[in-house]
Amino acid sequence: MSPYDRLFVAAVTAYGDDGTIDERQQRALMRYFLDAAPDFGIIVNPEAGEIFYLSAQEQERLITIAVEEAGGRLPVFSGALANTTAGTVAAARRALELGADGLFLMPPIGAMDITIAWDPVGHPEVWGDVIGAVVDEVGDVPIICHPVATPTAGYGVGLPLEPTLHLLRTYPQLVGWKMTYNYEGFRKVGRAIRQLDRHVGILGATAVNFHENLASEMFDGTVTGSFNYALEPMLAHISAWRSGDLALARKIWNGGLAALHEYVYEQWGRLHVRYKTATWLRGLIDSPFMRPPMPAPGITEVETLRTLLTNAGLSVRDSASIKAMTDGLRRH
Repeated sequence: MSPYDRLFVAAVTAYGDDGTIDERQQRALMRYFLDAAPDFGIIVNPEAGEIFYLSAQEQERLITIAVEEAGGRLPVFSGALANTTAGTVAAARRALELGADGLFLMPPIGAMDITIAWDPVGHPEVWGDVIGAVVDEVGDVPIICHPVATPTAGYGVGLPLEPTLHLLRTYPQLVGWKMTYNYEGFRKVGRAIRQLDRHVGILGATAVNFHENLASEMFDGTVTGSFNYALEPMLAHISAWRSGDLALARKIWNGGLAALHEYVYEQWGRLHVRYKTATWLRGLIDSPFMRPPMPAPGITEVETLRTLLTNAGLSVRDSASIKAMTDGLRRH
């Protein structure tokens, strides 16, 4: 076990009516997570938090808010990402200067060559060199990886096995591996991680598979945005598995939680839109909108998520505020 085998929430970013970060809401959201469980952790500036559309100053402010609210009680990790390696290194250094306990690294962004056309098996250095540059700059700092890659049948959107093992063997600073894989890829990569000569946390990402992941004992913790909208039943479900109460785990899972996750995860292109819409429906943030070019939620999405959240035993906003939102969506 590791101090970083935790339930990390990939936190959404709260905006005000003008589309800028609303610090009051963001602090309240951090406190909601921090009060949830002793083994929780916070990740700010992840994909779910719209790191791609936040300025460097906004990213830094989110780190400061999370660090201040955590007060050392729980670890705060921050995403570090830029279009260049030098920019990623600078973002990592600045996150640690602001008090982050660790880093959350994603593969490079930019041209087709290093996104949809990247061959991570043939050229693991595309990401590996970035990780190496960060490590050279910041030293022995814990890093959790978000290993997305060109989609494949064997691994879904997760990094294939060969470069995964290469990176984990090369950089002992990598303490957790976010499992962004399809089910088959999860099993293959998870088993290989278990065979390493050091512990690396298998951190579940796709909440729709958590029931099976827990059953196979491939679940050291999580990095997931699903805690934004379904924290209470998810914690109860995980706790039931860990205490050996399979009947309760099944009751929670089959009692609405599975159906909720199945809808949220059914379209990868709508995943983060549904994260944020569901978080808004819970009343935890004041706006469901992400920054353009991320699209607005659809009316059907709002209504479906409302029903599924309620069926999972979760409270939602009052009918009048939901109607006002859907009426506004109809007008646009």
